[in-house]
Amino acid sequence: MEVILLDKVVSLGQLGDVVNVKPGYARNFLIPQGIAVRASKANLESFEARRAELEREQTARLTEAQKRADQMAGLAVEIPVKAGDEGKLFGSVGAQDIVDAMNANGVSVERSEIRMGDGPIRQVGEYEIEVRVHPDVATAVAVNVIPE
Repeated sequence: MEVILLDKVVSLGQLGDVVNVKPGYARNFLIPQGIAVRASKANLESFEARRAELEREQTARLTEAQKRADQMAGLAVEIPVKAGDEGKLFGSVGAQDIVDAMNANGVSVERSEIRMGDGPIRQVGEYEIEVRVHPDVATAVAVNVIPE
């Protein structure tokens, strides 16, 4: 199914690209989220009429994301957890725990923006966690997991 992208989608395309995707992906995710519309002659004409407006909105979102990333740059978050003698945690530290700690420090972040490539943290120590606030903007946050 061909769709017109109304926003940048990582590993798919840029604003205005006409891409071929699986019908389920288009029907269940891209179209309901407002990220894409079906590629038809009428939708192409409508998109071209709104192109400048959509590009302005995209630039504004990128600028806002850059400001948020600058605010998070150099941030260090401490998360106290129960741990055993060898530093192994009773449980784990996940994305929601990091979001709660960052929000407590006055930095607004969503759970979906946290990227934990190695999965949840299960040992005491310092970790670098990626926070992707926009498809083009990411920053690293130091997370220090300490025993209670």
